[in-house]
Amino acid sequence: MDAYITALSAFLPGKAVDNTEIDLYLGKTDRISARTRKMILASNGIKTRYYALDPESGLATHTNAQLAARAIDGLLRRSSQDRIHCLCCGTSSPDQMMPGHASMVHGELDIGPCEVVSTSGVCLTGITALKYGAMAVALGLAENAVVTGSELASSYMRADFFENAGAGTGAAQEKEHPAFSFEENFLRWMLSDGACAVLIEKRPADSLSLHIEGIEISSLAHRLPACMFAGCVRRGDGSLQGWRDVVRQGLAAAGGVFTVKQDAKLLNREVLPALVGEGLPPVIEKYALAPQDIDWFLPHYSSEYFREPLFQQLRDIEFAIPRDRWFTNLSSKGNTGSASFSIMLEELFSSGRLQRGQRILGMIPESGRFSVGYVLLRAV
Repeated sequence: MDAYITALSAFLPGKAVDNTEIDLYLGKTDRISARTRKMILASNGIKTRYYALDPESGLATHTNAQLAARAIDGLLRRSSQDRIHCLCCGTSSPDQMMPGHASMVHGELDIGPCEVVSTSGVCLTGITALKYGAMAVALGLAENAVVTGSELASSYMRADFFENAGAGTGAAQEKEHPAFSFEENFLRWMLSDGACAVLIEKRPADSLSLHIEGIEISSLAHRLPACMFAGCVRRGDGSLQGWRDVVRQGLAAAGGVFTVKQDAKLLNREVLPALVGEGLPPVIEKYALAPQDIDWFLPHYSSEYFREPLFQQLRDIEFAIPRDRWFTNLSSKGNTGSASFSIMLEELFSSGRLQRGQRILGMIPESGRFSVGYVLLRAV
């Protein structure tokens, strides 16, 4: 594929927020939520994260579109490009249902006309945007492409949002729906805000660049149910009822339809066997990979809890990449969803540790309805 990543730029709003300061930004929690927080923070390994929030007022300091635009501003300062031909933006937390997220990002920029593409979903949206941008450049359909992943998770993680959205956070609600409070609060202590922008060009830059050797995306939704969802409620049979029907029935507030929920039991049971055990072997075969071929492994996992099980799953399929080749910044940057992989990549790219010829394998799982992306890059 004749497509190269020639520059990256991350934007993380505000200051690093440690675990003792979370309540200052997201609001105080009740007894049940505090218990969940203690359990989640003990296992996820996140020490600091970033929120686009003013701790004094609780108001947002940036929209999602503005986070992405600030990352693009930094990208353009680092490159020689004065025009963007194709703008591809992925997120799981757009500021609105319509217009598309990429259109809103474009509206924040003074760059003239360009093609805009919005990708929707959860963590993979940054990778689907990356693949579209890479294909557009490789096929000669665009002179260059700028790709973003961005998240404004704090907008639906604040206590006042939970309360006004009808989330089940009280003791009486927990008694009636014992899994409800945990499902809704599980992600509250995992997700954070941030954006990263990537420039893709036909030729490498004079300095360090990354040749895009392959981007493979696979979904297992044909056999697995939804695991992470919002804008809907889960029926007793496991199917999802969309927000339109819920609102028509007057149940939106009572059911917490607009809160984000995660089925943690389903996640633990399926995510690694399905997305690594089943998802990685076809990639290994297609690109004739061996563990020793990978100099840097960049896995996007939501919690340090998954690190050792991931290594064991890799070993089970005889692709055990040594742990000293793993690179992650989860502990310092938090889980930024669709932006996580590119924020990791930007830190490695800027670290001075990448050497010409080294190969990078990125793994980006999405628990929405279980899909995964693998990105293969070579430093040139």
